[in-house]
Amino acid sequence: MKSTRKNKDRFRRGHCAPRRSWKDVSRFFTNSGKMMPPIQRVNVDLTAIMLNELDAAAKELNISRQAVIKDLARQGLDRHYLAKSRARKLA
Repeated sequence: MKSTRKNKDRFRRGHCAPRRSWKDVSRFFTNSGKMMPPIQRVNVDLTAIMLNELDAAAKELNISRQAVIKDLARQGLDRHYLAKSRARKLA
């Protein structure tokens, strides 16, 4: 109980008082950005071998398994779109 009173005394003296200097942050809200759609969760069934490979890649890159999956999915989609656009140019 004694330490609680000590903390209350410090607060009254201003040592732990919250900052009251409000700064103008309106420059960060310019409404010029792109509105992003909400994130959707999906369930994916992976084999144990694939999970081990993903975990090894995540450990090597020092990122989460989810980040590895997102990155590989993005790379695959980019490769797909690139191949699709090249096929259109040749046709």
